[in-house]
Amino acid sequence: MSNRTREQRINDALTELVDLALPAPTNDNDAESDQQFFDLVNAARDIIDNNEITPVASDVNHVSDLIKRKLVREHDVPDQALKFGNLYQRLLAQPVLSQKWAILYLLYQLSDTPPAATKSMSRSSVPPPDDHVSNHASNHIRSLSRLPPVVASSARSSLSQEQYRRSAVYDEAFSRPGLPVLPGPEERKERSSRPIQTSRRREKLDSNGQVSPSVNGVSRSSQPPTPAAPSEAALLRDLPFTLQGVSSTNLKFSSIGTLKLPRTLPVPIISLLHTLAEPSLLYKSLSEFVDSSSGGLVGQSLRAAIGIELRSYLGLVATLEGQIRRALAQIDEADPRQGLGKAGVTLRRCVLWTRDATMGLRLMSLIVEGSKTRKGGELISLIHSFSSLHGDPFVGAFAERLLSHVTRPFYDMLRLWIYDGELTDPYHEFFVLEQHLPSNEDADHRTGATSVWEDKYKVDTSQIPTIMTPSFAQKVFLIGKSLNFIRHICGDAPWVENYSKTSSRELKYGSTSDLLHSIDTAYTTTMARLIHLMLHKFSLLTHLSALKKYLLLSQGDFIALLMESLAPSLERPANSQYRHTLTAQLEHAIRNSNAQHDSPAVLRRLDARMLELSHGEIGWDVFTLEYRVDSPLDVIVTPYGSKQYLKVFNFLWRIKRVEFALGATWRRCMTGARGVLGVVDDVHGKDWKAARAVIGEMIHFINQLQYYILFEVIESSWDTLHAALTKPDATLDDLIQAHAQYLKSITRKGLLGSSGSLEFASQLHELLKGMLAYRDAVDGLYALSVAEANARQSQAAIIESRTRQGRWGVITSTNKADDSDHESSTSRPGTRHRGIDSPLPQLLGGNDSTAQLTALRARLTDLASGFRNRLSALLGDLAYQPDTDLRFLGVVMNFNEVYLVRRRGHGGGNANTTTGTGASTSRRRDGRDSVRTGRAGGGGGDESAVNSSIINAIPTLRGSAASVAASLPPPSASVGATIGGGESRRPSGRQR
Repeated sequence: MSNRTREQRINDALTELVDLALPAPTNDNDAESDQQFFDLVNAARDIIDNNEITPVASDVNHVSDLIKRKLVREHDVPDQALKFGNLYQRLLAQPVLSQKWAILYLLYQLSDTPPAATKSMSRSSVPPPDDHVSNHASNHIRSLSRLPPVVASSARSSLSQEQYRRSAVYDEAFSRPGLPVLPGPEERKERSSRPIQTSRRREKLDSNGQVSPSVNGVSRSSQPPTPAAPSEAALLRDLPFTLQGVSSTNLKFSSIGTLKLPRTLPVPIISLLHTLAEPSLLYKSLSEFVDSSSGGLVGQSLRAAIGIELRSYLGLVATLEGQIRRALAQIDEADPRQGLGKAGVTLRRCVLWTRDATMGLRLMSLIVEGSKTRKGGELISLIHSFSSLHGDPFVGAFAERLLSHVTRPFYDMLRLWIYDGELTDPYHEFFVLEQHLPSNEDADHRTGATSVWEDKYKVDTSQIPTIMTPSFAQKVFLIGKSLNFIRHICGDAPWVENYSKTSSRELKYGSTSDLLHSIDTAYTTTMARLIHLMLHKFSLLTHLSALKKYLLLSQGDFIALLMESLAPSLERPANSQYRHTLTAQLEHAIRNSNAQHDSPAVLRRLDARMLELSHGEIGWDVFTLEYRVDSPLDVIVTPYGSKQYLKVFNFLWRIKRVEFALGATWRRCMTGARGVLGVVDDVHGKDWKAARAVIGEMIHFINQLQYYILFEVIESSWDTLHAALTKPDATLDDLIQAHAQYLKSITRKGLLGSSGSLEFASQLHELLKGMLAYRDAVDGLYALSVAEANARQSQAAIIESRTRQGRWGVITSTNKADDSDHESSTSRPGTRHRGIDSPLPQLLGGNDSTAQLTALRARLTDLASGFRNRLSALLGDLAYQPDTDLRFLGVVMNFNEVYLVRRRGHGGGNANTTTGTGASTSRRRDGRDSVRTGRAGGGGGDESAVNSSIINAIPTLRGSAASVAASLPPPSASVGATIGGGESRRPSGRQR
């Protein structure tokens, strides 16, 4: 009951109390008597408003102790106290009861009430006083002392007669809200003795219990007489209109969500009308929602479903109206209430008849409120939550009935998606979202089939309804995306149309098994068709194999021939390279290798091009091969994948270049050792032995590195990729993922990716650059050796010529200086004859030749030491890698433990960890061990200048040596052939 009603009841009780306490008026002055009555009522109201009640602490443990002490005090044995303790623990364990202290305190206060026999005593008898029971009486007695003396004495005399008599009005005012207590016969008789006076006085009290001022006995705020309350029959007559949201005579709608009830109705009728007003207001709001037109397709379907339910509700109202009319026709005018009871139609029965309809309207109202912020799949999930999570069977069945109508647009979009590959979603209510790609894409943006497959459609997880699982939604997404890809990218639209005609069927909510079967069949058929097109029509495996052969250097004869034909031109600066020259050499390599047997479609995609030029680069640094991949294969070989292929090719091409250079140098050393190098073995023999040893180490390193990358990494990864591509139930996403994993494995295990803080690519780059520098230094040593051999051969030719002239035994003054010079030159190795009649040019002589040879030896020693140190660091990093293949690569490179294995610290320094028995020593020429003292890098200061001068002088030395050898007759055919073979750095013919 509302606060206003409670205040009114308290005011009525105070009025009744003051009326009982006030003696009958002795004069006929009604105005003075009324004024005295109003003063007493206001005084009583002030006492109630200003009365402060001492609060009691709400401690449940304290109340429990009070009850236990009372039980122990009143009983001899502690059984009752123990029993209470058990009940107290069970009470604390109840989570439903929140006011446990109030319950125990009430029980404690009730335990002090007198026994039942005392309650049957006369009302005039005064009960024994108690601490809390007599609070109201004592407070009332104390309040009388504040009244005027005459009134207080009269009140005390009245209270002495009926001191604690609980009148009906008093009980109604201070009892719990509920039905009013009907007064007894005596009380009705007493109240009827002065009805006019009390009612007249009560009319002058306003709604707040304050007295309205009056002038000459007339109230200024006098209210009109209260109309009579409408009967239940009249309310039943208006009820059908109210249930339809239409105002009637007694029940009027003041606004959209407000129903105004008569003020004179009793409380039970008001409670029933409150219950019946709920479906009326809900129907009115739902009708407005159905009449609106905002929202998407699912929202419109929801409006249609709610409209169907509202029509069913109106059918119930029509049935109820027929029952009410028949009941009203049978009413007895003399006793209308008894007639309604006999007819079987009352407000309470109407509440029972509309209970289920009210629950349905309430559920639809909740759904409508939720639909304001939801759409599509979210709205379906909201309704489905009532079906799957609510415990009431009626609510579950009602939600299922709504879902059968609401999900129709969703299943129509689903059918078009999985059978036609088309998305028809104008309001973005489906969980598949179409993204419109910009027309002018950036240069680094993915284009072609890649953008269509990856970026055209996305899954909106918020729109996935709970009627399907995320995995099921992903399968649906793949079906539609694959069909769209087949239609627009693969150009197989006839197959899609034929598939849609033969397989399309209606999908609806409730047929879960049919839906699962349809989705599984569509998924299997679509994926099989797409994989068939990629493997057979577009030859995916053929192009991936071509990428492996040409960009990953698996076609060995083609790569060897291409490198041999391109070597002379690639030695020139990068800005002097021309595209047509490279293309011609590429065509030459294809025609003269097994690559000529490949398909023209494959060879047409292969091309040679130059990378971005930089200052100081040569052709080796900018040359690369390119293999073009068109749509729809670029969905698998993406632009990022093409960059990875190019990265691997450049790395392998650099390794092949070093291998080619070291091979040429090794062949020159081996052939020269049997010819021209044997002539100067007394001078350069130790140098060439050390150089051949280092070149052998480098060739071993290059061979092991190539074997590891080409076989252990690329071939094993290719087997894994081939198995994934030919898997029966593979999807296009599986192919994309398998190819991405293939490239990741090659770059990571192929030492191109970083492993934590280690960069293997930079280490290998330094090693390869050091090998090429060592090759150049060996070529310089070869040029010096050839020049020395030519000088010696020229000197022998002069001696033979002088002998034929008969001058060998005669010493004259003219050639004395020549002979002395000849003796000094022959006594000092590495010098040349410089007589007056000597035809030899002054190439290397005296101290200059010795200084250049010394600097060249230091250069070779430093480069060899740097190579070994870098290789040791690389082996140390490989030894602690988590990958087994990388650790095995380190073992193969250092199988005889000849290198010092060092593990670098995280800060870039060298750790103290070493492994290997021969780690700190190097082999001497005679087999003994000596401590290495070579520096890791090249020499510094003046030595660097000397080394640079040696490198710059190498072409001059080669040309001079060749000219000398050509101008002089060779002493033997073998020596001349050997010298002639050392003129060029590169072999001129292709190796077979």
